[in-house]
Amino acid sequence: MANRINIKNKKAYFDYEIIEKYTAGIQLYGTEIKSIRLGKVSLVESYCVFHGPELFVKGLQIAEYAWASHNNHDPQRERKLLLNRKELNKLQRKVRESGLTIIALRIFIPESGYAKIEIALAKGKKQYDKRETIKRKDTQRQMERMHKIK
Repeated sequence: MANRINIKNKKAYFDYEIIEKYTAGIQLYGTEIKSIRLGKVSLVESYCVFHGPELFVKGLQIAEYAWASHNNHDPQRERKLLLNRKELNKLQRKVRESGLTIIALRIFIPESGYAKIEIALAKGKKQYDKRETIKRKDTQRQMERMHKIK
């Protein structure tokens, strides 16, 4: 597959402190995977919730497929994530005990052709943490410019 799909949630790294990352499969309809292959996905407001023992992603926006018939998918529906039982139990325990949240970082399609989603166990940043991140990025950028000039 020459067409590599890698859609990232850039805002997640700014708003959250990432603790652990997991790669999960995602249960999709046919028109959803076609929209993903066209790059019509938004991860900005997406997060994961548990319904019983299963993990679902909410807020994942997959646009309707333009060439579909009348039975197109709902762009806002909850989609089930496919993880091992051990990983699900670990995530559920950490979310319940620590008050952490699970967010979607990126959607990609590897060589296998199945859509995967990278999720992360994250802790929300305070406003002063966000300012510190901006300062660190600015200084790093300036150092790289100075190094490039010399």
